[in-house]
Amino acid sequence: MQYSKRLILLPALLLVLASCKSKEIPAETTPEPDNHYSNPVVNYSLPDPAVIKADDGYFYLYATEDIRNTPIHRSKDLVNWELLGTAFTDATRPTFEPRGGLWAPDINFVNGEYLLYYSMSVWGGEWTCGIGVATADRPEGPFTDHGKLFRSNEIGVQNSIDPFYMEEEGKKYLFWGSFRGIYAIELSDDGLTVKEGAEKRQVAGTAYEGVYIHKRNGYYYLFASIGSCCEGLNSTYTTVVGRADNLFGPYHDKEGRPMMENHHEVLIGKNDRFVGTGHNSEIVQDAEGNDWIFYHAVSVANPKGRVLMLDRVRWENDWPFVDGDTPSITAPKPFFY
Repeated sequence: MQYSKRLILLPALLLVLASCKSKEIPAETTPEPDNHYSNPVVNYSLPDPAVIKADDGYFYLYATEDIRNTPIHRSKDLVNWELLGTAFTDATRPTFEPRGGLWAPDINFVNGEYLLYYSMSVWGGEWTCGIGVATADRPEGPFTDHGKLFRSNEIGVQNSIDPFYMEEEGKKYLFWGSFRGIYAIELSDDGLTVKEGAEKRQVAGTAYEGVYIHKRNGYYYLFASIGSCCEGLNSTYTTVVGRADNLFGPYHDKEGRPMMENHHEVLIGKNDRFVGTGHNSEIVQDAEGNDWIFYHAVSVANPKGRVLMLDRVRWENDWPFVDGDTPSITAPKPFFY
């Protein structure tokens, strides 16, 4: 009799289990595998990220000062970040724009020291803003300010913000600009001043800001942002890219149309979880040689500020892409030993 009861109960139990299996677990309650991460990787405001790998094996990330005096974070795996402190203090912060904020830092290791280029501006101060540089012996600072390289009204480029440093054939260059054209100029050997007699040159049109140039397989890729960065859930920021055979262009989209006329390919656009997806960092690699990029976005679930995002950059026919052309929600982690 007991055995027959089991035979009767077993089909019912299987039906219950099948019913449970067929019900989808809501995405927000699904546990992530240990080898996956979720966006944002930092769920507080870290706009305009810049990143560098130091000799100590850590990645260091710098951002626009929603945390005052330029926050510095550190990570071993690109996913888990700790706040170390700030590049400056109230006593040591740059002063050439007295009421200005410190925006869009760009970190580099040059001649045995860390060079931090930064923008200093008040909102709407397009002729009084400018770009400065600070140095430190260690990536965590403290940084010593060397003052401005130039102001907008001195260099003749309105809205001179968003610096990016690059070396090419033994020469040092600074690229910059925000919706008034992207420009480049040669720097001195120490990277602390504009080279005497150097002339600026325009390399892209008026749709762009937050430029970053990546060299790969003989091509130069100009990453930039279009749209509005800072309107909360109404932000239209989008990460775009163009390609050239030469550092100074002409850059173009896949159809050969010039970035000087504001043509480009979309790399990262919005989705139903994140909008305002822009101002990307440098590309960095994990231990398997995979390429990764940081950028900021406005989270629909937490729309205060611009949170830190991470996605893998893949390549097809020598053009970069991010899966789905939008931010990942969960994805496999970067690989590190």
